[in-house]
Amino acid sequence: MLVYTLKRLGLALLVTLAVSMLSFALLYLSGDPAAAIAGETASASDIEAVRHYYGFDRPWVVQYGEWMFNAIRGDFGESYYFKLPVSQLVSERLSVTMILGVCGISFALLTAVPLGVAAAVRPNSFIDRIALFISVMGQAMPSFWFGLVLIVIFSIKFRILPPSGSDGWQNFVMPTVVLGYYAMPAIMRLTRAGMLDVLGADYVRTARAKGAGEFRVMFKHALRNAIIPVVSLAAVQMGFMLGGSIVVESIFALHGAGYLAWESIGRNDLPTVQALILIFSLFYIVFTFLSDLLNAWLDPRMRVG
Repeated sequence: MLVYTLKRLGLALLVTLAVSMLSFALLYLSGDPAAAIAGETASASDIEAVRHYYGFDRPWVVQYGEWMFNAIRGDFGESYYFKLPVSQLVSERLSVTMILGVCGISFALLTAVPLGVAAAVRPNSFIDRIALFISVMGQAMPSFWFGLVLIVIFSIKFRILPPSGSDGWQNFVMPTVVLGYYAMPAIMRLTRAGMLDVLGADYVRTARAKGAGEFRVMFKHALRNAIIPVVSLAAVQMGFMLGGSIVVESIFALHGAGYLAWESIGRNDLPTVQALILIFSLFYIVFTFLSDLLNAWLDPRMRVG
């Protein structure tokens, strides 16, 4: 297990380095950052002054090395627009996104996995049709439209939940449902397909022949093997929820890291965009790394392979 962990950790570090270099390069290849900061009405001398002030006239390798060295220490520079340290901006906004992401993936797993198991146990039954309907609706329904519908029903018509803000847990109920519902179809289908495969396996029949209870057969023998691809999918979905929740945060006025990314891109705030790209990428890498370790623990064959 230790050798497997070290291999996956080394791969994760290489991916992190590659992502940091690509994100740094793409931001500068998208245009002249000095011209973007100086504005459309700036003269050539003004642009050159900005380029020299921010160090854009230095070699690219030197700029990347300095940025990466400071980023490792938690220093991402100063925001061009907000005139505040980027680390302060991100830390203030990241807590909202983290709460929303954890609540969203928890809602998706707690709803989709039991429905997937029930649909596999009773295929072509009423519960299977319900699971299929939820899955199709989740794929077909845009998240922004679903969020607006919930606001109309629960905030305007019945006045049960607040439509926006992040003052209390009530503010996160509707965003959690919208974000989690988007991840439910894939998790549900994968759980159902995995359970259908393992329910016909020899070890499941052997467990039943030995007199094991149905609950024990389902959740100890069958689900443990069927859940392995679901763990990997949940890690990817969690990374998406933390890095791609811009639409949900905008609809419900949750000023998290996703909304900060949208603001920074529109205002050409390069240091903030760079920091957020690196942090969002780290979310994907860390959760994928953890899912690999969990899958290796669930299925020892992965460690040997």
